[in-house]
Amino acid sequence: MKNEKQFSSYDLVANTWDEMYKNNTEIRAQYKIINTYLKSVSKEILDKKEELSKQLFMSQGVTFTVYSDNEGIEKIFPFDIVPRVILASEWDKIDKGIKQRLKALNLFIKDIYHDQFIIKDGIIPAGLIYDCPNYLREMMGVNVPHDIYVHIAGVDLIRNNDGEFYVLEDNLRTPSGVSYMLENREISKRIFPGILPKNNIRSVANYPDLLYKKLKEISDQNDPNIVLLTPGIYNSAYYEHTTLARLMGIELVEGRDLLVKDHHVYMKTTNGLKRVDVIYRRVDDEFLDPLEFNASSTLGVAGIMAVYRKGNVAIVNAPGTGVADDKAIYVYVPAMIKYYLNEEPLLKNIETYQLANPEEYKHVKNNIKTMVIKKTDGSGGYGMLMGHEADDEEIKDYFNTVDKNPAGFIAQPILRLSTAPCSIDGQLTPRCVDLRPFALNGVDGVDITPGGLTRVALKKGSLVVNSSQGGGSKDTWVIE
Repeated sequence: MKNEKQFSSYDLVANTWDEMYKNNTEIRAQYKIINTYLKSVSKEILDKKEELSKQLFMSQGVTFTVYSDNEGIEKIFPFDIVPRVILASEWDKIDKGIKQRLKALNLFIKDIYHDQFIIKDGIIPAGLIYDCPNYLREMMGVNVPHDIYVHIAGVDLIRNNDGEFYVLEDNLRTPSGVSYMLENREISKRIFPGILPKNNIRSVANYPDLLYKKLKEISDQNDPNIVLLTPGIYNSAYYEHTTLARLMGIELVEGRDLLVKDHHVYMKTTNGLKRVDVIYRRVDDEFLDPLEFNASSTLGVAGIMAVYRKGNVAIVNAPGTGVADDKAIYVYVPAMIKYYLNEEPLLKNIETYQLANPEEYKHVKNNIKTMVIKKTDGSGGYGMLMGHEADDEEIKDYFNTVDKNPAGFIAQPILRLSTAPCSIDGQLTPRCVDLRPFALNGVDGVDITPGGLTRVALKKGSLVVNSSQGGGSKDTWVIE
């Protein structure tokens, strides 16, 4: 054993599930390969591997953008070299749970934009739907190809101290992070040569091919022209847009590269106009069509919604899917699963309080030190109040904002996110993690890439894993 010292300061966090250790001395079965490897190499070699990973991320431009950072807009995405390892038996439950959830959410979106049975049957209040900023009246009665609204989803999971995975958020609009999942795996192959194939770690490499297949099969053309529509270089996920377009071999376009003519969408090329059949858009609904949504938008394409309603172009994900991943709607997902599928949810929701409800508001206010409050349409970790970190003045100011529109906020108990070993300053140290598996929905059903993106709160004691808030990521191995 060359490197026992590296484990000497691994202090388990009280009342928290640790992904690697069962207790102070016993290592979980899935982590034995990592444990053996890390103890077999010297600290100097590990330091070199860590430096290599930074150089690879730097040279390949694996970046994300922070809008409020005064030092510059682009940052290298922090990567921790120690993978998170999940047993295949645990993954199978996640896989089935997400498939069940997406099936119900897709049925919900179709229902909401057509018959609205779920409202008529009193399962979800009508006001909650119509007041949701992501509900699009422009989608009422619109039929979409193969009745698929959610083609791509990134469902955020956390493991609580009971060892169970819970759904934190359903990201159904333009979920990001999959390019980091792919890049993390490529770097793991270099850092841990030979270990992945020897231990039957499930592959993530076919994601781009599978995404292309799912996009292609929703078109009625034999050889459809598929493009990826990006807001441009200033978008936080621009690196991902370029990566996915390159890996799928499709054109990366901005709104100015497209136009509508004779009820079809065309791409401008040096050889003239070329018809577009499928658009994987990474532009939010609000900016998609200045004729129907934000009139000042230059990111979308004027008239694209009219073409979409005629069925002459497919847009992925369908406009209006955000109604299903609003944090106020999240509360009702277990009820949706029972209503549409007549099944019990396989993955649990986190207990959630709606601040428009006076009793729940009172409960949250009385227990604010154990609560986190979020905007129902927020994302990226912005605009939250972590009760245990806020002082009295901050709490008072935040509730003044809540009181102006209580329906725009929900609260959840502050959970004990599980911890996983991270290599920090040459020592293995536990840090809080979540998990974002990526699902692709198509004509032949839902496929979920085994593993996904594990996000890490690199700051000691922090529960915020978002890259925009100082978080990083690590590779996720699903092991047989």
